[in-house]
Amino acid sequence: MTPDRVVLAPDCFGSVLSARQAAAALAAGWAQAAPHVVTDCVPLSDGGPGFVEVLDSALGGRPVAVTARGPLGEPVAATVLLAADGTAYCEAASVCGRALLATPEPWRASSAGVADLLRAALEAGARRVVVGVGGTASTDGGRAVVEALGAWPAEVALVAATDVDTPLLGPGGAAAVFGPQKGADPAMVAALEERLTAWSHGQAVRPEADGAGAGGGLGYGLLVLGARREPGAALVASAVGLRDRIAAASLVVTGEGRMDAASLRGKVVRGVAWTAQQVGRPVVVLAGRVEVGRREYAAAGIEAAYSVDELTATPPSRDPQVAADRLAAAAQRVARTWTPSR
Repeated sequence: MTPDRVVLAPDCFGSVLSARQAAAALAAGWAQAAPHVVTDCVPLSDGGPGFVEVLDSALGGRPVAVTARGPLGEPVAATVLLAADGTAYCEAASVCGRALLATPEPWRASSAGVADLLRAALEAGARRVVVGVGGTASTDGGRAVVEALGAWPAEVALVAATDVDTPLLGPGGAAAVFGPQKGADPAMVAALEERLTAWSHGQAVRPEADGAGAGGGLGYGLLVLGARREPGAALVASAVGLRDRIAAASLVVTGEGRMDAASLRGKVVRGVAWTAQQVGRPVVVLAGRVEVGRREYAAAGIEAAYSVDELTATPPSRDPQVAADRLAAAAQRVARTWTPSR
């Protein structure tokens, strides 16, 4: 362990700051308060937005440009990353993410574009395909993907890297938990639940399967195609060597746009805390907003959680530079508390 070394390992802050931009803002703030500290920036993803970008930085590989269907069928530009070992990485949010819609479309938004990514991965010669599942605008249970592909070749491994472990149906499922985030009112949530129930009826995959509700049920559709589910945060953590980098530091700082109950169910914040626990390092969270209490996050191995909204006097902004400045200012204040002075 290096006493004057801090790992900065955030997820993206919504659609405003990428994980890489967030890490840079945290580093800038830390440098202002504690210039003697070495900061190790480790941008992360749990399978949601930024999944391919983070893995490209960690693994390299050949980017394959794809024109895919967007959430409403419009053409969007996306990238499949083909790594040296023959694994292709795809990001569902790049083709059906909430950031692609000017206004929410909880009923119409489709996951069909993910099928275009999968087809491109196969055409590129991938022997294993990993789909980052999270941050979608759709709640179609992945049905559009299954119907577009028909079947998945048995000789190619398929992995659903999910950001949460939620089931497809019920009060903890795709419609009830995430539908309101995608613009669904109570009546729409009920309609989405009914549609998902009808889709799952007669399928071999249980709707209770871990991760089936991720990505508006895209996780379920991928399981129907024969995918194996892996926690996205753990997959990325392994790719970037997170455990060893944390072990070499004295403190870990992670964060995201909004820390809520879902954050403690498989997202980046929880994955970082779990990894840090294995090597006995404290974890601090800096989030745009903190919506869970101390008891909940302490049970997940987090020492403290700070809200950028509360630490800074300026209001939230969707301007990336303003958001980065706010995050840097908050990091500067937190660094004074958590970094030993010389």
